[in-house]
Amino acid sequence: MLSELQTIIDALASRVGRPTLIEDHRQRVVAYSEQLEPMDEVRRLSILRRQTTPEVIAFFRDVGIVQAKGPIRTPACDELQMLPRICVPIRHGDMLLGYVWVIDADESMTDEEIAAVSTTTTELALALYRENLAGELASQRETEAIRLLLSDERDARRHGASTLLEGGLLAGDDVPTTAIVARLIMRPNVRLDDLARIALEQALIAVRRRTGPREAVHLVRYDHGVLLVHDRQDAGPSRVLAGHLNEALQATIRGLPSVAGAVVGVGRPREELAELRLSYDEAMLAAQVAMRLPAVGPVADWSQLGIYRLLSQLSGEMLSNAAVHPGLERLIGDPAHRPLLETLETYLDLAGNAHATAVRMNLHRASVYYRLQRVEQLAGTDLRNGNERLSLHMALKLARLAGPPEPQRPCRNPAQAVTGS
Repeated sequence: MLSELQTIIDALASRVGRPTLIEDHRQRVVAYSEQLEPMDEVRRLSILRRQTTPEVIAFFRDVGIVQAKGPIRTPACDELQMLPRICVPIRHGDMLLGYVWVIDADESMTDEEIAAVSTTTTELALALYRENLAGELASQRETEAIRLLLSDERDARRHGASTLLEGGLLAGDDVPTTAIVARLIMRPNVRLDDLARIALEQALIAVRRRTGPREAVHLVRYDHGVLLVHDRQDAGPSRVLAGHLNEALQATIRGLPSVAGAVVGVGRPREELAELRLSYDEAMLAAQVAMRLPAVGPVADWSQLGIYRLLSQLSGEMLSNAAVHPGLERLIGDPAHRPLLETLETYLDLAGNAHATAVRMNLHRASVYYRLQRVEQLAGTDLRNGNERLSLHMALKLARLAGPPEPQRPCRNPAQAVTGS
């Protein structure tokens, strides 16, 4: 079916004498003719990556391509390094299947040339419908298998694992597999929208392409994405792929006004695919820690989270109500005491070494001792008592995890309907 689309697009490009490109309704590149000048950065990257960036998708949606019933002209955008275009929607009745794109750098494309593009849309619609149907069926099979694999029911997990293995979606069950979770940090009072989900999936696909065939599968859920990858040392361990996923996320969310940032969580590998739910749970908790504690870094590995492995498993209500050290609550609630708390936490993190604390915080050792004494006075505690030190340390970590997350424009021009001139 791809060869059918390629034949149509090559013939169309020859007829109008301009490079052409077809995208599906989600603006993923399906086919394109030989690309000659003029070619802009948007076209070049779309072909290289086989998809359009969310920033560009947002621009085109703003100019009205989704609602368009016929050809429209889209304006240039210097910010996106994009030339003017002719966009012809491909529809089957009221169903939007995709778009034909022709770069019109000097806006010299005639009505006759535009009409020549429009006359091919019926033929393109049939070919694209068949292509979309085949792709959707394969995607749905993979999606349903992953959902089963990550479910609460043991029998469902086994069925999901069997579907992935027997369907050839993943290689054999003799390789450790790791779950990696990607989460977007939305701006206050903003919900995850379609563009954010597209950015999430594009990042997952970009990293998946780094692995070999049948080495990874992915799923976009309501508020996060999941990458399940075989953890072969010769193909790059999951921690390396997690770093690549973070880089891909930062690239795809650039310019999206609804997204403030992104984090990645990595679970531990599991020998049996049916037990991967455990790795997924770890990756979800690791990503949650990374969202609340930027100091952990944008990539949080469950195996390296220390005490946060335990604390992250407490419910939100338990975190809020956990009065591990009542005397410390008064200090935690008062911003004026933040220097005291930071000194105390650093001191406890460094196993009670005052000299190392002074070096880490760039303080005189006498200042460290003074601050610690003030904590003892205000919290009614004794740092010489091991149980007290443990309670204080736990209370500080709980406060970090239970508190609010610590902190982390594209062109807009109207399109013109092609009505003849």
